Amino acid sequence: MSWMELSLDTTHEAVDWVCTLLAEIKDIDDVRITEYSGSNLSQPCERDVAQPSWTFTIRFYLNHQKCSREHVEKIVNLLLPLNRTGLATELQVRVVDDKPTQDEELNPFIHRIGQRFVVLAPDALYQSETANDIPLRLKTTLSFGSGLHPATMLSLRLIERYIVPSMNVLDLGSGSGILSIGMAKLGATVLALDNDSTAVQATQDSVYRNGVEQQVTVMEGSLGGGSELGHWMGGDTSEIVPKVEATQRFDVIVANILARVHIALADDFHRALRRTTAYPGLLITAGFTTDYEQEITSSLTEAGFETIDCERFNEWVALAHRLA
Repeated sequence: MSWMELSLDTTHEAVDWVCTLLAEIKDIDDVRITEYSGSNLSQPCERDVAQPSWTFTIRFYLNHQKCSREHVEKIVNLLLPLNRTGLATELQVRVVDDKPTQDEELNPFIHRIGQRFVVLAPDALYQSETANDIPLRLKTTLSFGSGLHPATMLSLRLIERYIVPSMNVLDLGSGSGILSIGMAKLGATVLALDNDSTAVQATQDSVYRNGVEQQVTVMEGSLGGGSELGHWMGGDTSEIVPKVEATQRFDVIVANILARVHIALADDFHRALRRTTAYPGLLITAGFTTDYEQEITSSLTEAGFETIDCERFNEWVALAHRLA
């Protein structure tokens, strides 16, 4: 069987956006992410020198016999905004007889985050560098949370710092499930919640792939008023999104979601957290840049939180808060 291979080089920020945008394309057979090793463009391309270097190459495949010109044009148009904003190269298209095997793949996906987390492809060969390494094996899915976006990396750094065994945690906007499995492997009990059915399926796959199904419950839905906000990433949801009531049941909430959702749910975050002698009621927020930091901080302060910690990567920021 011959395949249509579509590929582009991206920055850290663009990987998850590519996958999210491709979620509406039903016939994509496989998505491969590798570290960037040189342009996959056939011709040299001028770039804005102010833009960061490419860091990853994404390849995905369509059945050549079933793939129409209109189908490819739709994908090109979907990804065009990332190219125009300097986050990705133009999409390259070629026909190949076979997809590359794991042994043929250049720069297989192994990505260390913080002191302990190591994000791996499902079948990647890896020998732990230390006894404390925590492997997170992820199948590449069309949902947010590859482990390559700065917001995800910053979230994992704060999670590594604050999550301890026996905590009851809500992962709001679970995406691929990467944060849920990371917290479960640190000993927490997790409710993984997302209002996108593709993300729910991806989280379930990650949970079983990493053997943490006894600690993670996966559910389609939202917290409190989040069920009235529609799809957070602009996609489609079912007409009725199940609601988890905000009633002092969680020791920690981790939310790697858009700024407007943090602001809208500030009071629900406060109502959903509990303060105990062991834990002060912790909220970790990510998914936004410094442009929104002050507005989010003000909303959470007004709701009854104080900021206690942060992690930064370029313009991206993740914050840790506790009940005041």
